[in-house]
Amino acid sequence: MGGASVAQKRGVPILQKSKKTCVVGNLQPKMHGGLPRSVCIRRRLIDRRTRSNFISCKATEGGGLPPELKNSIDDFIQENAIVVFIKGTKEMPMCGFSNTVVQILNSMDVPYVSVNILDNDMLRAGMKEYSMWPTFPQVYIGGEFYGGCDIMIESYQRGELHEVVEIALNS
Repeated sequence: MGGASVAQKRGVPILQKSKKTCVVGNLQPKMHGGLPRSVCIRRRLIDRRTRSNFISCKATEGGGLPPELKNSIDDFIQENAIVVFIKGTKEMPMCGFSNTVVQILNSMDVPYVSVNILDNDMLRAGMKEYSMWPTFPQVYIGGEFYGGCDIMIESYQRGELHEVVEIALNS
């Protein structure tokens, strides 16, 4: 993809919009084609080969979570009832913990969005800072950080996860 090389040279996550999916770095929201209005900064880069629109986030000097990335993550998590930041995709998890979370959610037959944190180093590092949780997977339900794999297993076994998910989906 031509746009990916533009973003890789700049070292920033990108947002790409198509008719079926939206991608923020590797964030893939609901399959409706809509994008959070305040995702990243509104600097558009046009990939001349594909004529796709890209919006980039700038990294901040001296570390820390860039405000644009934080706002993008905030919006994304608020717009999707259940979001899992995992290694790999929900179709092909790349670690056992991510696979466990995917299997739990799949067994509950609930809609959720998965984000492959392996696709973007800035996003992976940013998510650790954003959640104050050092490992993946990271699960967000109803706009709030819920936990990782161990918390998902425990709450699923106790039956608590069903209630939390139902509330989030009905909000």
